[in-house]
Amino acid sequence: MKICLFWHRRDIRLHDNAGLAAALASGLPVVPLFIYDRDILDYLPNKADARLTYIFDEVEKLARATEAAGGTFLARYGKPVEVLEALVQEYDIAAVHSNEDYEPYARERDTAVGQMLHKHSVDFLLYKDQVIFAKDDIMTKSGTVPKVFGAYHKSYLAKLTDDLLLPFGSQEAFTAERLHRLPEAQAGSRPTLASMGFERLEQYVPTADLPAEDVVRNYHKTRNTPALQNGTSRISVQLRFGTLSVRQVMRQAKALNPKLMAEIIWRDFFMMLLWHYPNTATEAYDPKMRHVPYRNNEDEFRAWCEGRTGYPLVDAGMRELNATGYLPNRVRMTVAGFLVKHLFIDWRLGEKYFADKLLDYELANNVGNWQWMAGTGAISAPWFRVYSPESQLAQVDPELKYVKRWVPEVVSSAYVAPIVEHKYARDRAVEAIRAARIAAS
Repeated sequence: MKICLFWHRRDIRLHDNAGLAAALASGLPVVPLFIYDRDILDYLPNKADARLTYIFDEVEKLARATEAAGGTFLARYGKPVEVLEALVQEYDIAAVHSNEDYEPYARERDTAVGQMLHKHSVDFLLYKDQVIFAKDDIMTKSGTVPKVFGAYHKSYLAKLTDDLLLPFGSQEAFTAERLHRLPEAQAGSRPTLASMGFERLEQYVPTADLPAEDVVRNYHKTRNTPALQNGTSRISVQLRFGTLSVRQVMRQAKALNPKLMAEIIWRDFFMMLLWHYPNTATEAYDPKMRHVPYRNNEDEFRAWCEGRTGYPLVDAGMRELNATGYLPNRVRMTVAGFLVKHLFIDWRLGEKYFADKLLDYELANNVGNWQWMAGTGAISAPWFRVYSPESQLAQVDPELKYVKRWVPEVVSSAYVAPIVEHKYARDRAVEAIRAARIAAS
């Protein structure tokens, strides 16, 4: 019997899943698949990884739901091209369906997978699912890549229709009649964390639901108050791994809060930029900012990582990140700005540290925001702007409620002295960047 595979990646859910809906409507029996990708996992810095633990638990939920519906769920550990080629040789597969991924590694992987499947006369079909608009969906009137968020945002809203936010009926179609059950011996056992050489690590674990309506309604009032446990939507992890769909998130935001809606649009914007400029994952978009003489002092970088800079909001943020894998957005911007301007350390070192620590780590958003703070990106804060961490603290945590949660010694003599003086650090960074830009002109 010919079958088709649906390959789950950044869409670990049954509901409102564009590619899964297409596979279930194809007329062929569907076998869902998840691949624990060794090309990614082999580079994880620690064997106890909270993201992999979260992914594993969500994949196991999918597997149980598939079995309850009458189908077989396959999970494999290996390199995607090799895993899929082995499956093509083992089963009579007519097509592999999946959802698009826009990061540089994912594009290379999918090109290689497509070439391999083509040799075996297997179709490889990709669908837009993790964003509302992607690639060239929104361009300037002159046909160029939009690099001003305000104009992109305006075009986005003009192009957005309710039809684009309608859910795909994947969960409703997920029935025994459209699934395929393999004999147990053929399906094989699913890998465990231990069998892959990893250990469980649970840090901050998000809920499976949309945020409460009152949280969304008040988002614009509370998002910059890190002491509030429900001050932000807390849906970044679910969007990163696709346990919620961007369409359902956008429907709620569109109905209740335009500020949250704008933040989701920023997500699409950064993914669009990374798709057009994949080199910006590892180098400055602005050529004049590619040879900035960063100091990269190892001791100071370590102090930043460990929350020992003597600046309370920076230290609280880094300690929360290390302990939970989560960091409120306003605090992310503060700690990033401090690293790249006050300590004058290369933004890529900070971006890599976030990549290792953040449970919701997403390349496009993190690169976009780090380059914004460093003044190196397609859209950036002015390179000469240096935010005062003391002013940021006064704005977002004047009573030190958030800071005291993570830096209890802040009001005692045990707290470390500031690692650098603000005005001196600001002037040092601005002058060095100005000289580098002049030299590059």
